[in-house]
Amino acid sequence: MLSDIDRARAALFHLDAGCDRAEWIRIGMAAKAADLDVVDWIDWCASGANYGGERDARAVWRSFKPAGGIGAATLFRAAIDTGWSETSAARRPSPAPVRQREPEPEARTTLDPRWLAYWNSLGEVRDVGRAYLQARQCAIPPTDGDLRFDPAARHPAGYVGPCLVALVTDVASRKPISLHRTWINADGTKADVAPPRLLLGGHRKAGGAIRLWPDEALTQGLAIAEGIETALSLARVFQPAWALIDAGNLAKFPVLAGVESLLIGEDHDEAGARAAKACAIAWSSEDREARVAKSPVAGDDANDYLRRAA
Repeated sequence: MLSDIDRARAALFHLDAGCDRAEWIRIGMAAKAADLDVVDWIDWCASGANYGGERDARAVWRSFKPAGGIGAATLFRAAIDTGWSETSAARRPSPAPVRQREPEPEARTTLDPRWLAYWNSLGEVRDVGRAYLQARQCAIPPTDGDLRFDPAARHPAGYVGPCLVALVTDVASRKPISLHRTWINADGTKADVAPPRLLLGGHRKAGGAIRLWPDEALTQGLAIAEGIETALSLARVFQPAWALIDAGNLAKFPVLAGVESLLIGEDHDEAGARAAKACAIAWSSEDREARVAKSPVAGDDANDYLRRAA
């Protein structure tokens, strides 16, 4: 009897890694949802005729986030549709690695100048970008914040469409370190491309923040949350606001000089609760006010809750 991990691994390696990129990404998201790890993913990718190298595979794997409709069942359904069965998998030995392991490259510490030039070329959030934020019950950030709009951004899967482009800067040094892109529709939904949100490959995100309001707006207080939409939901009642990308950055958000009050938007899940608690403790220990706001519904963030209540 195969374990759940062995079943998922067998299903993955039954599939053709030489598929088109959109399907490749969909399978990767399903593999991650099935609790396979990056080594399985890289070994599977390397079996495909169009393998782009370990660096590309690792960067894409890191970008995968949970997405509605894509889970472990997606992986098994794809394998079954191409003739796989658990019975045949149980008779077959586990696949062996197909290439020498490459050392994982170090992430860039600052934003590639070409990407910085691209971001500087963009304008304020308008048109589809503004409609998306309004449909998501978000406050519209100021034009001197670090959120901009590209009406026709190209996704690695080949899709081209409207995209919110955020500059990620180091919290302490303020230096640009990455970009965060979200492909969107005017009705408040994400574009039908997987994954719809991406950070740049090969760039670090640890210690980063998306300054939706500029530093000059931080006179006494600040609202923070993991996601852009969640931070902009908090900004309807408390400004300025920053997005910190993930729970790890939120947990380690440093105490800032001159900021006496912090509002923490907690994602209502286990990782979000731990991060919000760690951040609140760190700020309270420095005699700063730290309040936590969260949706009463498990699994939601503030933006989910506001959209349902609208």
